[in-house]
Amino acid sequence: MLSKICVKNITKRFDDKLVLDNVSFVIKDGDIFGLIGPNGAGKSTLINIMTGILKANNGEVSIGGYSISKDPLKAKALIGLIPQELALMEPLSAYDNLEYFGAFYGLGGKLLKERIKGALDVTGLSDRKNEKVKKFSGGMKRRLNLAIGIMHGPKVLIMDEPTVGVDPQSRNYIFEFVKKINKENNTTIIYTSHYMEEVEQLCNTIFILDEGKEVASGSKATIKSMASIHGTIKLTLAGSNEEFILKLKELQGVKDCFIIEGKINILIDDIKFKLEELLHLIAKENKIIKSFNVEEASLEEVFLSLTGKKLRD
Repeated sequence: MLSKICVKNITKRFDDKLVLDNVSFVIKDGDIFGLIGPNGAGKSTLINIMTGILKANNGEVSIGGYSISKDPLKAKALIGLIPQELALMEPLSAYDNLEYFGAFYGLGGKLLKERIKGALDVTGLSDRKNEKVKKFSGGMKRRLNLAIGIMHGPKVLIMDEPTVGVDPQSRNYIFEFVKKINKENNTTIIYTSHYMEEVEQLCNTIFILDEGKEVASGSKATIKSMASIHGTIKLTLAGSNEEFILKLKELQGVKDCFIIEGKINILIDDIKFKLEELLHLIAKENKIIKSFNVEEASLEEVFLSLTGKKLRD
């Protein structure tokens, strides 16, 4: 069974507010697909429509060839959902949680025991299976949430902000978990995050959503080419730089310019940008260079250029 996902012309309104505006994309079988956008972009609404929790005003979603609106039981059977909000029974042990939720998936007997063992193993919780969840750290609760979401062996796994509030060890577990089930089971992953470095590290395909509309989609290289950004100059100057930023933006080949943690980030188009023009401007304005580095543009910087917003806005 292929897990190809087709989202076609999805539109959603809440009263007079347009939340999703004709959103379309295709996720190929076995892909790790990053769905990103600032707060209020419409990501959660789109996920709720894709999982059948909400109905769209227009458009259609199909999972593995099954329509989420016309054949919901078959479509939903292919999906595992790791929600942003934890869904756990804290007075019970990790094992009892898995046994309880496994029953909802229709699992029982020997198969249920096998699935519980596998879920505990892959999330690194085997040695804590009999401990009450209320004693778990935030990261361990996140990992148990993952274990619950994969017990039925979904072909598609939707992970909504899976690393929020977790410790570095649990974050690494989650990363390895994503890579492992994608590689070994060919599980299609839809991954949302406010941490762009996670998306850049894990995802093969990225879809940027802002104010309910597609901003850009494709591979990381494709998205960077859409913004015509080929590099970043990171510059630290003595003194105030707010007015200087406006002058930098007027230079040929400068696609965008902003300050992060006191450092000027200049996104450039290598073909049009001339370094001597930048140095001339710095000299003309009597600025003193404290540091100067040229780097490949990060996805975070490209996102900021395309949307005008930071991912966590």
